[in-house]
Amino acid sequence: MKRRDFSLGTVAALAATGLALPAHAQKKPEDGSDYLTLDKRVPVEAPAGKVEVIEFFWYACPHCNAFEPKLEAWIKKNPADVMVKRVPVAFRDNFVPQQRLFYTLEAMGKLDEVHRKVFNAIHVDKLALDKEDSITAWVEKQGVDKAKFAELYNSFSVSTKARRATQLQDAFKVQGVPAMGVAGRWYTDGTLAGTMDRALQVTDYLLAEARKSR
Repeated sequence: MKRRDFSLGTVAALAATGLALPAHAQKKPEDGSDYLTLDKRVPVEAPAGKVEVIEFFWYACPHCNAFEPKLEAWIKKNPADVMVKRVPVAFRDNFVPQQRLFYTLEAMGKLDEVHRKVFNAIHVDKLALDKEDSITAWVEKQGVDKAKFAELYNSFSVSTKARRATQLQDAFKVQGVPAMGVAGRWYTDGTLAGTMDRALQVTDYLLAEARKSR
């Protein structure tokens, strides 16, 4: 059952039948345990009237791969005032090629088409896709213009976006992925919330809090 389908009546019905809800599902999300409030607000790109949500991820992360379908479903049911953007992290230098892959696909208008295929290539086909040559060879097989991809992959604009992604990661103090940043003010992840399903519920709560202060 989706979180939004959980009414007080549902809770009462479960209680009457002796079926207890999980402890974390019975309480309001709490700052410091389910999510963290940032010491310093992070500038957002969302226009007035919208609330920005960031998903921090890494293509090679198995948890991010498992979370992707859930995130896509969550995005589809969001109201129009929610702006979701994905930000690839770089905890180490060898993460950077996949950051560049993401932003190059974005610059070429190929992200929607190829994004999910990257996860499949790494986690199903067991391809490394961790160096420029292997990445370029793979995207060519996906029908992406190899020369244009290589040009953008090494461009100043893609380099700038990759650096900005790492700055955002540091500003939100991301400890692991997948993780969620909300309205430039709050951070949650599967460790804090207990599961990523719960993290999405916490994100819904934080979105409501952000709307109150608009």
